[in-house]
Amino acid sequence: TGAGLASSASGFAALALAADKLLELDLPSKELSRLARRGSGSAARSVFGGYAEMQPGEDAYACQLAEADAWPLDVVITLVSVEEKSRGSTNAMELSRKTSPYYSAWLGSHPVDMQAARDALAKHDFEQLAEVAEANCLKMHATAMTSSPPTFYWKPATLDIMHRVVELRKSGTPAFFTVDAGPQVKVFCEPGYGKQVAAALADTPGLLRVIVTSVGGNPEVKQLP
Repeated sequence: TGAGLASSASGFAALALAADKLLELDLPSKELSRLARRGSGSAARSVFGGYAEMQPGEDAYACQLAEADAWPLDVVITLVSVEEKSRGSTNAMELSRKTSPYYSAWLGSHPVDMQAARDALAKHDFEQLAEVAEANCLKMHATAMTSSPPTFYWKPATLDIMHRVVELRKSGTPAFFTVDAGPQVKVFCEPGYGKQVAAALADTPGLLRVIVTSVGGNPEVKQLP
């Protein structure tokens, strides 16, 4: 929790889904997304499975672009720290908005990045998705690092894993990295490459645990036994 593994996104999305079920509201997906967003911006996307996009605006909500089985990419999650972050995502973003000279440039480049990501998803163009995902990730962290005071989320193992993923791709393994507001690296791979990538990263100094999974399906509300 609070370590860069989307705990607020998953937690508040689960809370919104459970509340909707309990109160028999049957909210449409747009309203369910808005409800989850009241707890966490990222939770607005997490009420969907597969691939989702956050819409801009003060009354923002997310929408699903594609189901998980439309492009069932493998996901390798590398855990390099279990400590709670020194600065939470919301506070760090607000600090970046106020103090980073790169914040407006990052925001300005976002529409182009989003269109490139949409196109890559539609065409299943892994190389294009890798390029835009890594570039956008690095812009976000550069913005955080140039805030005053700076926000450093990465650990030494974070950077090491990123380098290794780039080298893996150069050698022909279809994989790219992304890093949320925290030190953990998530590696997306073409279907069937997850275990191979996990094995290639296993001896990274500072790596605590590797989880091999895939793009998740739609969330469900289940009764406890």
